[in-house]
Amino acid sequence: MAIEILVVENFERMSAVAAELAERRIAELQREGSGVVLGLATGGSPTGLYRRLAAAANEGRVDSARWRTFNLDEYVGLPGENAAERTLHPESYAWFMIEHFFGLLKRKPASTSVPWGALIDQRRLREELKGHPEDWESRGASTGKAIVIRPEANSSYLAWVRGEVLEAYARRIENAGGVDLQILGVGGLGHVAFHESGIPFDLPGLLLVELDRVTREHAVADGHFPSLEDCPRYAVTMSLRLVFQARSALLLANGPRKTRAVARSLLEEPSADVPLSYVQTYADEGGRLTMVLDGEAAAELPARRSELESRGYVLQDLRTA
Repeated sequence: MAIEILVVENFERMSAVAAELAERRIAELQREGSGVVLGLATGGSPTGLYRRLAAAANEGRVDSARWRTFNLDEYVGLPGENAAERTLHPESYAWFMIEHFFGLLKRKPASTSVPWGALIDQRRLREELKGHPEDWESRGASTGKAIVIRPEANSSYLAWVRGEVLEAYARRIENAGGVDLQILGVGGLGHVAFHESGIPFDLPGLLLVELDRVTREHAVADGHFPSLEDCPRYAVTMSLRLVFQARSALLLANGPRKTRAVARSLLEEPSADVPLSYVQTYADEGGRLTMVLDGEAAAELPARRSELESRGYVLQDLRTA
């Protein structure tokens, strides 16, 4: 089955079911080879999974010392005078992973990588983009856009961002053999990582993105930043094409903010307006995806089971009566 959709009662049950699936897949991979490459998401949805997966590793059911991990995205523009300060900012995704996963493990992974957004100075980036408009183009149909830096960029800084931040991270994933299991969440507009709504599907590798205002407003509303002015304007992120090169993927979604995006991603034709809808292409190309959803995120799906089944997707409602 290309896409399996599991509906559960609440966040705790979602976390437990997803963690069991992740542990089973990791154990299977570890029996087959020497190590496992994991793709990791941030955000509230996977935190319960990470807590349980760390417990499984600490109890010896899986071996975290044989993991290599790659995160999906990172902010550009967090406060800090240098890259080290920005990396360890409380709202950085590097710090998030330490707090919610890596710091819980008794045996640390063989390697961990978070996209190198902290290396980029936001002020310098904005100056170079303004001063060298011929060096880049904006791709996107909404307020969130990919900033595509041309290979022949005259700005040495923009050329460095392209080569040493974006291309180098994607190359590191390729050199690791690609991602075996990708853990995912989804945003309220259907964005995956920071591949924002409206950014085309055809962009490869790692992207530099100017964030959608709604994405930034959600970050403020969720308490991550005191105001819109304090929220970073840019991020680096895996593109959808890079995300879904993973051999298998496990997506978690909870809460009413995700309801429409989840339904549209599965029941409408793939569109850059709903980035998560790329899962249909992933499934058509042989990808293996399981979605674990709480009742609110899945609210529109049970009544449309026949439509899902006509597309070849399997819906299992695991909620107890």
